[in-house]
Amino acid sequence: MQDILAKLKHHTKKSLRGIHFYSFGFLKRLYNWTLSWADSKYGAAALFIIAFIESSFFPIPPDILLIALCISIPKKSFKYALICTIGSVMGGMLGYVIGIGLYESFGKWVISSLHYEQYFDLVGKMYSENAFLAVLTAALTPIPYKVFTIAAGVWKINFLTLVTASIIGRGFRFFLVGGLIFLFGKKIKEYIERYFEIAVSLFFILLVGGFLIIKYMV
Repeated sequence: MQDILAKLKHHTKKSLRGIHFYSFGFLKRLYNWTLSWADSKYGAAALFIIAFIESSFFPIPPDILLIALCISIPKKSFKYALICTIGSVMGGMLGYVIGIGLYESFGKWVISSLHYEQYFDLVGKMYSENAFLAVLTAALTPIPYKVFTIAAGVWKINFLTLVTASIIGRGFRFFLVGGLIFLFGKKIKEYIERYFEIAVSLFFILLVGGFLIIKYMV
């Protein structure tokens, strides 16, 4: 699992350098469009929809809108985190459906258009080793979550495993953002944007380390 995860992270960084949001005008406009909902009275609804579609095909992560909404009304941070979590997990279910029944007609196009083809074999190997840990990895870290939800359907992993790992991973990720802003307000924004991915990746490493300790000591 560790070798596969290392390869996946390497491919992720390489791919992100190639399709960074600001590399193409379209993705930059899409990013700005996502962020613009923070100033709308429909911000919460937009957060749910973006979290939902990002889990299966939309390229912009919901974190940016979540951060903006939480900063605009810090006392509603946990509400926004809950909306984002529910939307993302439900979107993961859609990704599973796409993978299990619509991969040839739609899923393959999503993967190829986002240049994620190289991930599929790696994800399949991760699922064969530990499906729960694989989904949790994607739900917590910068690794593209949508690849795992669609692949979960293609490789027909247990649906409850997908949902459970997604709730834990996505919930922790989004409630961490909401909790930090609730406690510290706007002054935490820069630190979240700069160090958040490092923090959740470190948490994941510690979590996996705990699992391994339990596995080999019990």
